[in-house]
Amino acid sequence: MGSRLTKEEIQAALNERHSPEVQDMLSRGKVAIAGLGGLGSNVAYALTRIGVGHLHLVDFDRVDITNLNRQQYFMEDIGKYKTDALEALLRKINPYLDIQTDCVRVTEENAADLFQDADIVCEAFDNPEAKAMLVNEILEKFPEKKLVSATGMAGFGSSNTIVTRRMTKNFYLCGDRVSEPSYGKGLMAPRVAICAAHEANMITRLLLGEEEI
Repeated sequence: MGSRLTKEEIQAALNERHSPEVQDMLSRGKVAIAGLGGLGSNVAYALTRIGVGHLHLVDFDRVDITNLNRQQYFMEDIGKYKTDALEALLRKINPYLDIQTDCVRVTEENAADLFQDADIVCEAFDNPEAKAMLVNEILEKFPEKKLVSATGMAGFGSSNTIVTRRMTKNFYLCGDRVSEPSYGKGLMAPRVAICAAHEANMITRLLLGEEEI
């Protein structure tokens, strides 16, 4: 039956769960996700499940075996570009969403072009330098654009230390801001997923006109 679901049937189910008014705002949302690893793949799954209508997936990397401990991929995805693998997986949830992919490394030179059309940019890189670069580029080039970023989620510390903070008018930061990967306390599925859920929930709130105090 799943393969025979129509766009109208999926939309009706989302409307029933979320209300037509809320779902309309989600369906019109345009979200770009930069980095499709432990954070980005989980964020993409959550936004796809609630029917965010337009997703832009950006990553240059391929899936490898070390990704399977926390990222939303499977053994058969190893070797595939993350953009291709994740798009295929998301279309199993809702094949009718508008999904755009760019298999490219984000740089200072291309960031403005890549993210100019998004309502909200989700920074989901693993690399601290890449995180800082993208945050700075978005804040400088698009000061009115909503930006949701994350830092501090390694190990297996308390879930309650991961929070969402409003840093500036349009910049939101999720995580505990301190825990970095170290021996025996690497990036692990539960805590990374908690932080990704914070990002996805903040994005959802922003699409619905909500803001963090």
